[in-house]
Amino acid sequence: MFALTNSAAAPAALAPSTLPGGTVTWDPQVRHLYVHVPFCAHKCEYCAFYSEVPRGDWLDRYVAALCRELELVAADVRPRTIFFGGGTPTLLPVRAWERVLRQMERLHLLGAAEFTLEANPATVSADKARLFRDFGVNRLSLGVQSLDAALLERLGRIHNRRQVFDSWETLRAAGFTNLNLDLMFAIPGQTLAMWRATLREALRLGSEHLSCYEVIYEEDTPLFAQLRAGRFDVDEDLACAMYEELLVAAADAGYHQYEVANFARHTGPPGAAVPDRACLHNLNYWRGGSFYGLGPSATGYVRGVRTRNPASTLRYCAALERGRRDVEFRETLSPLARAGEAAAFGLRLVAGWPFADFERLTGFDLRHEWAEDLAWLEAHGWGERTAEGFRLTRQGLRFADQAAERMLQPDAPGRCGVDKAAELTHFVRQ
Repeated sequence: MFALTNSAAAPAALAPSTLPGGTVTWDPQVRHLYVHVPFCAHKCEYCAFYSEVPRGDWLDRYVAALCRELELVAADVRPRTIFFGGGTPTLLPVRAWERVLRQMERLHLLGAAEFTLEANPATVSADKARLFRDFGVNRLSLGVQSLDAALLERLGRIHNRRQVFDSWETLRAAGFTNLNLDLMFAIPGQTLAMWRATLREALRLGSEHLSCYEVIYEEDTPLFAQLRAGRFDVDEDLACAMYEELLVAAADAGYHQYEVANFARHTGPPGAAVPDRACLHNLNYWRGGSFYGLGPSATGYVRGVRTRNPASTLRYCAALERGRRDVEFRETLSPLARAGEAAAFGLRLVAGWPFADFERLTGFDLRHEWAEDLAWLEAHGWGERTAEGFRLTRQGLRFADQAAERMLQPDAPGRCGVDKAAELTHFVRQ
């Protein structure tokens, strides 16, 4: 049940490895690369990720700065996965993408087993799709969020229903055979009937992967301000009913849930812990692996050191125009803190943590340092263990952030609070 037996689980082996005696060693080169594109045509009501509407020469300066940052890290990166997130990566014009992709080609950064771009349905074109395919992009994540016209407007999305289906046809015609649909539920004003209708239409498209996130109310977003002002209430019972509806509908459509909010098709032998169309890049996050994060506000995690670039396009560009990376935050985690984060992230996976894999990865025994926490999760019906490993129950997965908070092991005495768990969840979703 807990053995990671299929190829999709391989990112676990690209994280640190453990020598006899618990000494953690690291791969000579980092195998995963995240790039943040900070531009959007319009800021969505719910979005707390760093993004800006491009002005003046910002776009050209960003592309030049990114090409320079790629050059500065290239010697230490041989990507197995690449993920361009945002913002809206497909907002960049063809000429900008040509410059970035040709720079990656010169630096021998292409050829990843999985190369994902996030895409907005309003900014997908046949020219861009062909260019992406020509340079080895083989996975697109389409930010649909909803197929209800009123809810799209409520969220501040720039696309409409028709553009979702048009962009879908464009991507399939360009030869993309690995597409993700990104949906949201528990949107203010969304009824269970509206959610069912969106799910029905989205599942009918037949994507290889499905990501479905409950709306998160984060500070400094218009949606949070509206909630605080009493313009709407959060209905937890309705959100739970929508999540249950998702689980049933996705399973009926042939998807396998492998993480709290992620579902994928599986075409290989039955019994695999992770479906073969799972997102390899995100699996590396959830298994505590290293990755470089490039672009404004991007977080990286390389050999036990977490970094964050400044959340300012102009500051990011100015530093790289002077030939250096401007890392505004750097944190070296202790072995126990690293293991705690790996425990927290890994329990988001339906397969949970095989005890042997966790000890190989971190040098710690999940059953010893976290004995009290595992017992608490079991007592509350949120976790279950076998002789081989530990995982969250269906109820536990629904409250995975709270479960994760218990697993975090900071350097200082005491435990991290829920804010730390929420920060880590945000970091995984970049």
